[in-house]
Amino acid sequence: MKQTITPLLSLQALTVGYVTSVGSNILFENLDLGLNAGELTCFMGPNGIGKSTLIRTLAGLQTPLAGTVRHAGALLPSGQKSNGPLPQLTSVVLTDKVTSVQMNVRELVSFGRYPYLGWNITLSRDDKDKVEAALAEVHIQHLASHRLFELSDGQLQMVMIARALAQETPVILLDEPTAHLDLNNRVEVMNLLRRLARKLDKAILIATHELDLALQTADLIWLAGREKTLITGMPEDLVLSGVFDEVFQFKGYNLKTGRVQHEAYRGKAVSVSGHGHALLWTKNALERNGFEVISAPSGLYIEVVGVDDATTWVLQDGNTFHSLRALLAHLP
Repeated sequence: MKQTITPLLSLQALTVGYVTSVGSNILFENLDLGLNAGELTCFMGPNGIGKSTLIRTLAGLQTPLAGTVRHAGALLPSGQKSNGPLPQLTSVVLTDKVTSVQMNVRELVSFGRYPYLGWNITLSRDDKDKVEAALAEVHIQHLASHRLFELSDGQLQMVMIARALAQETPVILLDEPTAHLDLNNRVEVMNLLRRLARKLDKAILIATHELDLALQTADLIWLAGREKTLITGMPEDLVLSGVFDEVFQFKGYNLKTGRVQHEAYRGKAVSVSGHGHALLWTKNALERNGFEVISAPSGLYIEVVGVDDATTWVLQDGNTFHSLRALLAHLP
């Protein structure tokens, strides 16, 4: 018999939004969802849909309009707001800027231990060990003595994740943790969170715009639809079902292939043979430059020989080229 999984965080008939002078502004309603141990969940949707509001509600920073949020057995009912996140159950990484930039990295990470400290706010040996363990888990021990103003945006984001780890909660909620980072740092942060969920058996929820990375790293997607609800499923299932296309209404981007759609404005077809990355990027260059790439033999045929940096391109007439730029300059 398959074992029943109990979520570390569960939403039961949850309605999220704001109370205004003219009534309630509902962003999401009647949500019944859960976050499981060992899973990375990415929460996605169009701009302004209410992702940050839901994250704050799950963290206990904002009052639910209706329904309940249960954190590892602790209940946060509608109409009740905690004095901040439930600090020994859920840690939160928001987009708020750190203002105490003279603080060093170890000091900031140690803030994760504050929910466990007594009235004298003194770190025990065990607390200090857990701070060092969090630094090591995120591979930033070498930055421990650096002041925050010395860090790049990517390094600072790693520090904030280490602080959440030091807090030792079963659930971690993050709001746009890769915002303003370059591609290399975005990939590093997403891979790190995926590894931490599995290794430490935590439930991690990320609100993110990183569609391409989310599809390759998330165990589960929460997708904000247009009817104040969330569509959930494995990334691959949601792509194949066409749900992403309905929600985002992509303009010139084919999610199933992961490629931008190009117009074959030259009106010329070309067939290409070869292997590996070189073949993929050859097709990309041809389509971007207005050719229609087809699988059937055509009057214009290119063979991709070799791989990557040792590649040559041979036309059916025997002409050989050592770069795609040279090949394209020759084509009619």
